Amino acid sequence: MAQGFSQEPGTHGPMEDLPAKGLRRVRLWAWTIAVGGFLFGFDTGVVSGALLFMREEFGLDSVQQSSVVSVLLIGAMIGALGAGRVSDRIGRRWTLALEGAVFVVGTVIIVTANGYGMLIVARVVLGLAVGGASATVPVYLSEISPPPIRGRVLSLNQLMITIGILVSYLVDLAFSSAEDWRAMFAVGFVPAAVIVVGALTVLPESPQWLITHGHIDRARKTIGAVTTEERADELIERARHKREEQQRGGEDQQGARALVARHARPALIVGLTLAAVQQFGGINTIIYYAPTVIEQTGLNASNSIFYSVFIGLINLVMTLVSIRLIDRVGRRPLLTFSLLGMCVSIALLGLAFVADLGSVLTLIFMVLYIAVYAVGLGPVFWVLIGEVFPSHVRAVGSSASTTVNWLSNFVVSLVFLPLATVIGQGETFWIFAVICLLGLLFTARYVPETRGRDFDEVDQELRSRFGDRHPAGQ
Repeated sequence: MAQGFSQEPGTHGPMEDLPAKGLRRVRLWAWTIAVGGFLFGFDTGVVSGALLFMREEFGLDSVQQSSVVSVLLIGAMIGALGAGRVSDRIGRRWTLALEGAVFVVGTVIIVTANGYGMLIVARVVLGLAVGGASATVPVYLSEISPPPIRGRVLSLNQLMITIGILVSYLVDLAFSSAEDWRAMFAVGFVPAAVIVVGALTVLPESPQWLITHGHIDRARKTIGAVTTEERADELIERARHKREEQQRGGEDQQGARALVARHARPALIVGLTLAAVQQFGGINTIIYYAPTVIEQTGLNASNSIFYSVFIGLINLVMTLVSIRLIDRVGRRPLLTFSLLGMCVSIALLGLAFVADLGSVLTLIFMVLYIAVYAVGLGPVFWVLIGEVFPSHVRAVGSSASTTVNWLSNFVVSLVFLPLATVIGQGETFWIFAVICLLGLLFTARYVPETRGRDFDEVDQELRSRFGDRHPAGQ
């Protein structure tokens, strides 16, 4: 069971193995799990509009504003780092429920905050939940999804992130006239409650986790709920056989040691590098600071929030396009196109600031950048970290990748405004363009195609690209 309901090499699970009733169940589970992605997007995006009014109420200077944004990322790093170990111990389902509960606690603290200190505490707590969910959701989605629809199911995470961001912009807009930033954050109560209730009442435990922990009958029941009994028995036996092979080959160790072993190292390099490129390519300088950036072109705060909604909307629309394409054209073509487009568009965005081209062109280049990001690097990164790692290190591999993602996010969000002040906003965007170019070169050389493949096939291409011809486990 290397990739959810895995297949033998060369076979990819025809759709007839997935009856309509089973497909509906998988979709229900996937949408419920992906609410974690929604909260990821909402709690990272809502601060962009709220910050304009929080700074007035509490008299926040530029450093304090940056810290309110970026401190969430410290919590996210801690949450992501610990999520893999927690989900391996207590299961994906209970881990997601726990993360939902932490979202609730963080929301309560920030809605009742009476000063800068409570804002910081609340953002750290919310960060723990955001980081944990960002590591847990891709693994959970991967392990409940059959290969024929795995790319689309995994893309739901990014779709829900973009919906969360768009909703956060709309919520900011709705409450901007009243300058009610507390109400902006309070909306997050609803999806947080959905996660807790859904995890406890709707979701099954991951079949992969159940097999790994010896709960074979429960795993068979979960798989049987979405496919035929015969197919469930076949997949269970294949998964048990694969696990025995891993044990004989010395691949059964878990944790950090297993992650840096030769058989997992290429996947780790791909995961960590794409995690860094996704953030150092500049995406969250747009997501977090869109109203602030637009405001600097001459628009007032309310208009800046209004125009940032268009950025969130194009993010959502292009993510939907990506979901349509990802199981048709593959991961590599989307990733290559995306990084090339990001490089060009953010370079043009930098030019718009350096040459003072005005609000319209600035907004056009921002929208273009978001569009090419959302059709490729945005969803493809989260899909790949659910596909490239061996099953026994998938949770910790996802955890490591998302930790680097949040660390990179933290660095970029913390230094963006101060760096832009020192060298200029346009010149800062040009640095991001160079990083996108480096990411494009890395993808061309090292990133494998995972569309319709089981892990053995993905692993073979990974080893070939990294020049490793040794059999797995050696």
